[in-house]
Amino acid sequence: MKLGDIANEAFAGGPRPLEGVRVLAAEQMAALPFATQLMARLGAEVVKVERPGDGETGRQSQPAITDPEGRSVGATFLRNNLNKRSVTLNLKDPRGVEIFLRLAPQFDVVCENFKAGGADALGIGYEAVRAVHPGAVYLSVSGFGSGPESPYRDRAAYASIVEAMSGILEYKRRPDHPPTANPVGALGDISAALFGVIGVLAALRQRDRPGPEFGLGQHIDVAMLDATIAMTDIVTNFFSMGIVDEAAADVGIVETFAAGQGHFVLQVVREHHFERLAEVTGNPQWLRDSRLASRGGWVMHLEDVLRPGVEGWAAGKTSTEAVAALTAQGLAAGPSLTSAEVCADPHVAGRNMIVEMPRPDGGDPVFIPGNPIKMSRTAEGPETRVPWLGEHTDAVLAAELGLGPDELDGLRATGVI
Repeated sequence: MKLGDIANEAFAGGPRPLEGVRVLAAEQMAALPFATQLMARLGAEVVKVERPGDGETGRQSQPAITDPEGRSVGATFLRNNLNKRSVTLNLKDPRGVEIFLRLAPQFDVVCENFKAGGADALGIGYEAVRAVHPGAVYLSVSGFGSGPESPYRDRAAYASIVEAMSGILEYKRRPDHPPTANPVGALGDISAALFGVIGVLAALRQRDRPGPEFGLGQHIDVAMLDATIAMTDIVTNFFSMGIVDEAAADVGIVETFAAGQGHFVLQVVREHHFERLAEVTGNPQWLRDSRLASRGGWVMHLEDVLRPGVEGWAAGKTSTEAVAALTAQGLAAGPSLTSAEVCADPHVAGRNMIVEMPRPDGGDPVFIPGNPIKMSRTAEGPETRVPWLGEHTDAVLAAELGLGPDELDGLRATGVI
């Protein structure tokens, strides 16, 4: 899917679910930008506030492209900021804070993802915004939460940090190997983003419901660690049942196997599926082997019995061929794809899960994951490219606050915008 393309075109002229919702976001990196990009894809208008000069830190990530003015635009920024407008505003200058607080009442949602307390220190925290806009739904995303409850409140955090603290790395760690950081990309960021969007939608619904709270916003406080613990729920749940790592879980076969070409993942956690696996791979003797009479036995004898049998059967096949044979018998299996294979996969193309953004500096388009939310009565797209730094500053401040050319020139000359 390319920028500007539309899927489900029969509904192209109709409103999208969040059309009319306006979002003002002082954001950086991934967690909050992913959340606001998702809201934008659902129809919200998102204005992104960045510092003048070099913009938010995601622009400095690597790898990067170059914008039309020769500035670096990093991959973290590219994949989290479609469909937004960019306004530069120096929030360390009192005049920048004043402008932010003048903008806030024009928006339904105000959000930030500074380290806990950072927005308050700047003068744009929830209480400051609520004073000028009681109806604001205010979203904060931080590593450990905005309140005093966490002993880690003042620490900086990235996705890899909260993933480690969620317990999932130790739970999944193999004997004699250290924990692997970032095993699934930015789980800590994306999970916080999703819970943040859910919180915003719930708060908007509550604000607009008739009753004593009608018209009042509220503060939504999402900690990345909380979100990651929720996503890795198996860690705490299994611990309460006496299981401290995956090897002790005895849930069955959840493993990667080698084919003649490539690898595939197979999950067998039911007895009737084990019977099918034995039949498909030509190992009927497994069904008479007392060592394999339980799921715990499958786990215990994975390496000495099951893996040789499965990989011996798959040795003359590609991973795709092995998966096709397994899934034809109702087993759950999938190939372990390379990045190139993912980008060429027919499912990905058919479901519009790659958006191609042309590069202003030439070369092949940048691929950005598409919107996984498919709606039967809502068009998908068109997407608009990420904004260049401060691209919409003058237009937004003129339209929202009535600032004229001379005022804008003065603010720019003094580093406020």
